[in-house]
Amino acid sequence: MSVVFSRQFFKTLAIAAAVAFVYSGVLVKLGRDWWNDENYSHGLLIPFVMGYVLWHERKRFSSVRIAPAACLGSMGVAFSFLALWAGTAGAELFVQRLSLVVMLASIAIYFCGLRVLRLVAVPMLLLFLAIPIPQIVFNKIAFPLQLFASRCAVGAMSLFGIPVLREGNIIELMPRGASQPKKLAVVEACSGIRSLMTLVTLAVVYAYFTKPRVVETPVCDSDKSRNRVYASFAFWRSLTLVISAVPIAILTNAFRVSGTGVLAHYYGTRVAEGFFHSFSGWVIYIAAALILFATGWGLDRVWRLWKKAPQEAFEAGYRPLGRVVARL
Repeated sequence: MSVVFSRQFFKTLAIAAAVAFVYSGVLVKLGRDWWNDENYSHGLLIPFVMGYVLWHERKRFSSVRIAPAACLGSMGVAFSFLALWAGTAGAELFVQRLSLVVMLASIAIYFCGLRVLRLVAVPMLLLFLAIPIPQIVFNKIAFPLQLFASRCAVGAMSLFGIPVLREGNIIELMPRGASQPKKLAVVEACSGIRSLMTLVTLAVVYAYFTKPRVVETPVCDSDKSRNRVYASFAFWRSLTLVISAVPIAILTNAFRVSGTGVLAHYYGTRVAEGFFHSFSGWVIYIAAALILFATGWGLDRVWRLWKKAPQEAFEAGYRPLGRVVARL
């Protein structure tokens, strides 16, 4: 082990130990929430995914030009400490945890510069997505989703000619063969916010590992031009996948609630609880993930068709779609 490598290793280890000591309470509470709160149980996998992404980028880390930005990094570290103090004094966990993300990004900027921040952007985003949002914000999102799912269920049941009434997120229906009406409550767990958060995280991971590859060492202007086009497509592809995860999660959950309402009329309200309820949640989430993957496949298909355009159109960058398609 060389002296330079040994010194760099122990410096990194010391910084990591200092951050872990300062944020020990925050990390313990965050891990407890990941373990106990089913809405954020995917957070248990996030540290492993972050570590793999950093390992996957190891070659780019070794080749990137180090340009420390001590001033900007120091400002970020100071802001992180201030946010940690304010969050602790105000008992606001979200602010404390957000300061951890800012602290890690600021340390990277301080020692390595803004160029390295691009390489750690995905791990930082994954950590941010794994932070539980404040309960008041959570309720503001979950309750409208509950109402939307219940409206979709009532609409689907009406299409089947099933008499049904809705009061907010409570659905009242008459199961076949029953002597009195039954009520189904579209509770918070059925709002779809759990699958929404998980699917957005999955979209980020999927977009990262399936992004178009660029020429690692461009040797000519053609390679540089191609890399710019690839980078532009990779950005918009990733953004499209992450944004599309939101309606996919909401609509698939609405389909699940609608199907549960219809089945409750024919087979009783027992289909809305127990094993069937949990199993349907897994099935719908897998379906949502497949739709997300199909969206990525469709974008890649368009990309492959676009690359078949003449070379001069490729090197010139994006042209109006009609002109490109006309020359395929």
